[in-house]
Amino acid sequence: MAWDEFRLVQAIADRGALAPAAAHLGINPSTAFRRLAAVEAELGARLFERHRSGYVPTPAGEAMAAAAARMEEEVARFDREVADRAQTPSGLLRVTAAATLVTDFLMPILGRFRARYRQVQIELVTSEEALNLSRRDADVALRATHDPPPNLVGRRLGTIAWAVYGPAREDTDGETDGGDADWVSPSEAVAGGLFARFVAARAGPERVALRLNSVQGLCEAIVEGVGIGPLPCYRGDRLASLRRLSGPEPELAGSLWLLTHPDLRHAARVRAFMDHVAAEVAPLRPVLEGRQGDDPHGRVTAQLEAVPGTPS
Repeated sequence: MAWDEFRLVQAIADRGALAPAAAHLGINPSTAFRRLAAVEAELGARLFERHRSGYVPTPAGEAMAAAAARMEEEVARFDREVADRAQTPSGLLRVTAAATLVTDFLMPILGRFRARYRQVQIELVTSEEALNLSRRDADVALRATHDPPPNLVGRRLGTIAWAVYGPAREDTDGETDGGDADWVSPSEAVAGGLFARFVAARAGPERVALRLNSVQGLCEAIVEGVGIGPLPCYRGDRLASLRRLSGPEPELAGSLWLLTHPDLRHAARVRAFMDHVAAEVAPLRPVLEGRQGDDPHGRVTAQLEAVPGTPS
């Protein structure tokens, strides 16, 4: 059955008469009458009851008109998607990420994105919690997670390595599985207790000086000498006030994901942002994975701040 015949039945059902339906479709009433008769003959079912007051759809007619409405909506949705793909990126883009990802990692990338796409305005929401992209709390999320929500789509950008760090002082105990060093630990609420269990396996409860649910707070506590503890390498390796006391700990490694809602993935501003971030993150994978050079602090800072195509 051709799409035009569905449109004919829908037009008659919506208008209750043959003449206005024919006018809406740009055909004459006699043509509409013949086509309706042909459709009913093909289906072997009467689609309308003819009354003096007009055409009243039968159950079969109602079903065909409803199918036409669904098809029309699908066509309209397709048209919107095509229009989105063709648009110049513009408008408000809401991005959410954890605070340390923003300050240590994302901000230079955002600056270069804005330089390229001047018509996109960014609203940045820093949060350790996963915002609801289905409710449009944000358009795009940059998240460190092993299990991204199944209702979202996106890209895995790389692995985030974690290691044990202490303050950069001569008297810092370099051992991570013994000695007398106090520890600071992420709380049980962070990552399902993964980091808390890691610390507990290396230090008794009496040696855990501080527990907290913020990576930023964890970092500041280590810098101030409250204790040694785990940090993401992209954070710890960048700070001259810290020194690494272990290699990357495999059990703490996570994945960095760039996520959006399926309904938004073809929107021009979202697509442009995700493509831009993915391209910029690719050369930064050594930083994320904690692969140190001879001068990790200078090396990491230079890699994070360098503008592609310009001297660093």
